[in-house]
Amino acid sequence: MMGAISTLLLTLLNLIAPRILARMTGIVQRGVTPEGLNEIIILAFILLGIFLLRILFRFLSNYMSHKAAWNLVKDLRMKVYNQIQGFSISFFHKRQTGDLMSRVVNDTATFELLYAHIIPESVTNFVTLAGVIVILISINSTLALLTFIPVPFILASGWVLMKKVRPRFREMQASQAGLNSQLQDNISGMQEIQAFGQQEKESGRVGEKAHEFTKAMLSALKINAIFHPSVEFLTSLGIVIVVGFGGVLAFQSRLQAEDLVAFFLYLAWLYAPITGLAQLLENAQQSLAGAERVLEILDLTTEVADKPGAADIPPVEGHIIFEDVSFQYNEGNTVLDRISFEVKPGQMIALVGPTGVGKTTIIHLAARFYDPTSGKILLDGHDLRDVTQNSVRSQISLVLQDTFLFNGTIAENIAYAKPSATTDEIIAAAKTAGIYDDIMEMPRQFDTETGERGVRLSGGQKQRISIARAVLRDSPVLILDEATASVDMQTEAQIQAAIQRMSGKRTIIAIAHRLSTIRSADEILVLKEGKIIQRGRHRDLINTPGMYRDLCAGQESEV
Repeated sequence: MMGAISTLLLTLLNLIAPRILARMTGIVQRGVTPEGLNEIIILAFILLGIFLLRILFRFLSNYMSHKAAWNLVKDLRMKVYNQIQGFSISFFHKRQTGDLMSRVVNDTATFELLYAHIIPESVTNFVTLAGVIVILISINSTLALLTFIPVPFILASGWVLMKKVRPRFREMQASQAGLNSQLQDNISGMQEIQAFGQQEKESGRVGEKAHEFTKAMLSALKINAIFHPSVEFLTSLGIVIVVGFGGVLAFQSRLQAEDLVAFFLYLAWLYAPITGLAQLLENAQQSLAGAERVLEILDLTTEVADKPGAADIPPVEGHIIFEDVSFQYNEGNTVLDRISFEVKPGQMIALVGPTGVGKTTIIHLAARFYDPTSGKILLDGHDLRDVTQNSVRSQISLVLQDTFLFNGTIAENIAYAKPSATTDEIIAAAKTAGIYDDIMEMPRQFDTETGERGVRLSGGQKQRISIARAVLRDSPVLILDEATASVDMQTEAQIQAAIQRMSGKRTIIAIAHRLSTIRSADEILVLKEGKIIQRGRHRDLINTPGMYRDLCAGQESEV
């Protein structure tokens, strides 16, 4: 509000100043008398006051408008981020990280142009234009009407600009997102780029994205480069009209010299807002192009959503039932086909089978990252689709095969799911996961920085920290996706012992490539092509011809 009021007051002061200067010119033209000199001095002080007030109001106008605009951008960024954060996992499988980052950071920033520049400057220009028109008509209506001749042509050219340049800015925003995505991918995968000697190839791909962005930008700037000189020419016509016809009127004594001076002074204020229309239109098209990309995210709905009025699931014991569950990522591509099984509280169930048979899909469904295409999943008798996602996941601890560590200390990563954890609790979780001794050998121990995505740690260390994080959360359900995939035999034995200590206290669903880690499971499900083809305990399955015995034999031969 303060910014808007300051903008209006600044505009009014700008309209008053030329009239005072014209008045002083008239006094000088008629000959300076003592009374005239006093009036000039008074008018000079009034002008000084106006100029000082202009400084104050311009500061308030600029600062308050930008303050409001960047606060709006901050709130909008959080709204877009929170919207993205609420999308189901399938959304992130279809989108590039760099594109999403561009929408949160770059596209939302275009709203600053709208709020701090386009809207206040449009209001200022409108008030200025209306005020100048009234003043010029009051001075000399004939000359005023003649100076308005270029205005329709300027407005028409602005309309053409708006139609032509907006698609270019939309392409520019999209190509900028593409460049961000390529850079994000390449920087994240720099080790692989260097390891396989693909620097030249990747440099070419980044260069191609940079070229696309530059091409889109220059396309928009080319249209603006044509528009701006055209507007300047049209405004120059107004000056020619005032000089020519104003001189004739002054010669015919139909226009006083001070009024002609006032006309020249106000002429700048007449064409300035019209000329400024070019920059406003350019900014508006860029802002609208960014707004479209922001609104596209805000208008999206998530595939996995809580039902209206969905209640939080109460604390559970960990009784999980899959009833005839089928699932498709894409229509016609069945991943799971009528899967049914039950895990009672405190039991451990293992999922085994070749790659791509649906093992990871099952644990994603159990954590409600996806909803089944048909059938239902029950947790302590509650259909997962009838309760809130957050309450379901608060009952589950996940250790995924693709371990992700945040850029922070080891202690912060272990305590991520339980920020209130004490040092003793963190240490106990680290010992359970078999990572304590490794941590104590590090220079800063639990304060050791992991680096981005845990780059400063080995694969086995990252995985054990992830296990410690899950242990610390102490949820009734523990899901392990290849928990021992990146560890040596000794560490595997430690993790296996840790799993054994948790057995009976938590419901455990484990995916295992190393079958030695799940021999003690209460039930092993063997999957093939989305179906359960065998089930039972290790001692029963190993003595039964079938895939499980073949898998065990294959691993023993590898050893």
